[in-house]
Amino acid sequence: MDRLAAWFSLKQVPGIGNHTYKRLIEAFGAPERVLAAARHDLLAVDGVTGAIADAVRRHELSAAVAKNIALCRENRIAVVTLTDPDYPPLLRELPDPPPYLYARGRLEPERACIAIVGSRNPTGYGRSMARQLGRDLAEAGLGIVSGLARGIDTAAHQGALAAGGRTYAVLGSGLARIYPRENRALAEKIAADGAILSEFPIFAEPQAYHFPVRNRVISGMSVGTIVVEAARKSGSLITARMAAEQGREVFAVPGSIQSFKSTGTHGLLKQGARLIESAADVLAEISHMVDTQPLPPSKKSAAQDPAPTNCDQSLDTDETLVLRTLEYYPVHIDDIVRKTGLEPGKTAGVLLRLELRGRIRQEPGKYFVLKGKDQ
Repeated sequence: MDRLAAWFSLKQVPGIGNHTYKRLIEAFGAPERVLAAARHDLLAVDGVTGAIADAVRRHELSAAVAKNIALCRENRIAVVTLTDPDYPPLLRELPDPPPYLYARGRLEPERACIAIVGSRNPTGYGRSMARQLGRDLAEAGLGIVSGLARGIDTAAHQGALAAGGRTYAVLGSGLARIYPRENRALAEKIAADGAILSEFPIFAEPQAYHFPVRNRVISGMSVGTIVVEAARKSGSLITARMAAEQGREVFAVPGSIQSFKSTGTHGLLKQGARLIESAADVLAEISHMVDTQPLPPSKKSAAQDPAPTNCDQSLDTDETLVLRTLEYYPVHIDDIVRKTGLEPGKTAGVLLRLELRGRIRQEPGKYFVLKGKDQ
């Protein structure tokens, strides 16, 4: 039997979930040996019932398995199994790791990883922080793990790529169904300088129930998970909870107490997550667990997020005054009026001119933010 056929076949046996699959591999060493094992030997494995043992003994190679192997070869997708040296070592430690991962790109199991997750609709502040953390932590030698989602995930991947570092995208769909579609180009860049990964079949569509499943892989691959921005019911909080259950560090970036997009991160801080303001804070917390190897200077990018603009010769006095009150975090128009002393109508006109020039962006509720390079 083809090696991959055995891995796929064992996964098809009714009653064998990831917990039992791992125990069987630990007991027999390889799926081929499990499929060829005697009934009494199978029953000696914790979690294997008589029904499961009988199902293993009756199982036959299906046409679906052969088709899956052919699809992997046709699409140049690798299958990294639990016993392969490239399988993420921290993920292997979980009691229920995926028996195998579909992969495009190259994994570096010797490189420690950190996860960065957050809102799909972040503020400019959140996006800028995620990009900066991704860049700085990648420059420090860490692999950046995220989920390729819009918003914080995208910014974290982009930051790592800007640094010339390694980043890994874990999908809630098959590798031939990149989601969201607008991140296809980003996925190609990640595959060239890291890897895109999934435990779902190659052509699996992005289903809602897939994402909590993939979140445990994001946290499971990583020494810790950073939540940049998250509302009270954000899916990122599921990733943080899984990280805590897996015995990994949980970090949170503080935000404005007036922003609902930071209620989730502030909740994590109240529950004991580590408050961080920079990559240095993260590195200080994990230094006892990992030995990071900073990227050589030739790999680092000079790309930086632009600093808030305080003055510009192309701007008039009122535009400069208003611009000085803005940040990457949303500021309400009433606060801008109060800080500048301008009349509300005049302030609104200045903000419109700055928005038309591409210097700022308006968010719902009459909030305004500076636009960074990645916005």
